[in-house]
Amino acid sequence: MDNRRDILVTGLSDLGVSATERQIDLLLAFVCLIEKWNKTYNLTAIRSREEMLRLHILDSLAVLPFVSGKNIIDVGTGAGLPGIPLAIFMPDVQFTLLDSNAKKTRFVQQAVLELELKNIEVIHSRVEQLKKAGEFDVVLCRAFASLHDIMQWTDYLLQEKGVLIAMKGQRPVAELEQLGRVYSVESIVVPGIDVERCVVRINKS
Repeated sequence: MDNRRDILVTGLSDLGVSATERQIDLLLAFVCLIEKWNKTYNLTAIRSREEMLRLHILDSLAVLPFVSGKNIIDVGTGAGLPGIPLAIFMPDVQFTLLDSNAKKTRFVQQAVLELELKNIEVIHSRVEQLKKAGEFDVVLCRAFASLHDIMQWTDYLLQEKGVLIAMKGQRPVAELEQLGRVYSVESIVVPGIDVERCVVRINKS
């Protein structure tokens, strides 16, 4: 077993995520694509495949237990994170991967084609211009702004009982105090990463 596969298999086991060989192969192929395109598209500042596995793939899959629903949008997906890893493990769920950076959405579209993922739609747009009001059970993001701002920008995308799921570092105490919504915060441990991580779930209603 090579080092990258070992990091992935061990990390998934530590997360309590069961994976088929096909899913592991897809994740490894995805990382290879990021590495290849990163040379010209500057998708991520992380250059090492091993670090990509920990900081991108395992970090994305750490939220798997907190995600449910049939129609999920990953806002600010960048290089397809966390959307592509989650879509590989949730094949019956429809994912929309949204980003305003055309180079990044071109990469994500190519990755979806090469990995033959049938449950992903890729959209190049700013979130406030997306005409999909009330279509999603979950808005998901690796928090790119304050929780209040993310909520303001994405709230219209959620159906009435929808949930915003934001991936954060340390528990954002000051941001949570500003929400005025029902929320929950769960600490997560990402194998091989010695920094704080948490998942914030904010109910629309």
